[in-house]
Amino acid sequence: MNRADKRYVGIHNDLNGGMTDTAKIIRDAWVFGLIPEKETCEGWNAQALEGLWAKVDAEWEKYGFRVGNLPPDLRARFMSIQQKAFDEARAAGWDAERDIQDD
Repeated sequence: MNRADKRYVGIHNDLNGGMTDTAKIIRDAWVFGLIPEKETCEGWNAQALEGLWAKVDAEWEKYGFRVGNLPPDLRARFMSIQQKAFDEARAAGWDAERDIQDD
């Protein structure tokens, strides 16, 4: 299977309860309103995900890639989405300490 044929499993089916780089891009896209929160990106190919990453990156660039530079409404949205993701990942067995130790 070549790269163009690979499809993303979707944020809710991703490894480690969705604590992956791809899932982070999707959550950030939700924050910036680039895709609706109901969009899991399941079935997307690498090219589509790279396009989403480029859009997310452009949004972060406006704020110096810092959460603290986000306007209050976006910062609150970011924190809410991230907290929900952390809670769901922990419930699915994800352990942040284990990931740090693996680095």
